[in-house]
Amino acid sequence: MLFDTCGKYIFYDGAMGTMLYKYGLKPGEKPDFMNITAPDAVAEVHKMYVEAGSDIICTNTFGTSTLAIEKADYTATEIATAAVGIAKRASGGKAKISLDIGPTGQLLEPYGDLEFETAYDAFKEMAIAGEKAGADFISIETMSDLEELKAAMTAVGENTKLPMLVTMTFEKNGVTFMGCTTDKFVETAEALGAAALGLNCSLEPMEMLETAKKIAEKTKLPLIVKPNAGLPDQKGGEYHTGALEFAKQMTEYAGIGAKIIGGCCGTTPEYIRELKKAFTAL
Repeated sequence: MLFDTCGKYIFYDGAMGTMLYKYGLKPGEKPDFMNITAPDAVAEVHKMYVEAGSDIICTNTFGTSTLAIEKADYTATEIATAAVGIAKRASGGKAKISLDIGPTGQLLEPYGDLEFETAYDAFKEMAIAGEKAGADFISIETMSDLEELKAAMTAVGENTKLPMLVTMTFEKNGVTFMGCTTDKFVETAEALGAAALGLNCSLEPMEMLETAKKIAEKTKLPLIVKPNAGLPDQKGGEYHTGALEFAKQMTEYAGIGAKIIGGCCGTTPEYIRELKKAFTAL
């Protein structure tokens, strides 16, 4: 198995956008462009996560697909290539690099106008660029539409040899915003070749525990869990679940077999540091 030699737990990193606001990213700007305009800032964030104990760091490419950067000065290939290079140099060989692929920001048919083939081509471009640049994995995350997940996974599976780490984002009721259930997610992700699967974003640790249990019961693949640090304050700044409390809540996942753990929106290197301390002590 892919992760059998990696220890009992594998630690992802935390949020990228949250951190880049401290390095000059302005509201409304795309973090992905900083791979070109401010590579040193992106590298510094990666380094902090590696120093905090991350075994896998995700590239700064969550919104890099061609469909998400229309009319930009840079191509998806240019951004993805630069992002992988930055992450590899920043990791210094201490962490694996995962090309981060998020949603296109458009609705696929029949809910919207985006055709499956168009989404496929956008994900294909990113995946090929990431593999050529030297990524170790591809993280397909924060998906809520099963058709978009299929487009991304099919594009990666048919055009690269990279293992896929796949997560969807679920509401408190255990169903995604676009109506995908945990059963459908697991069935689809396994059929399309996921190396590991799970859930990320939207909720803080304890709010997604029951949904994670449902996923764990349906799959033998390594379980990924990447919650948010609760909700931001009214100014959109500090998140209400601190690093120590986040790590404490996350230890509940050890009991359901979580293998790959990390953080999403609002989490920082301090969260990963405390997370690693808490799980090491189990």
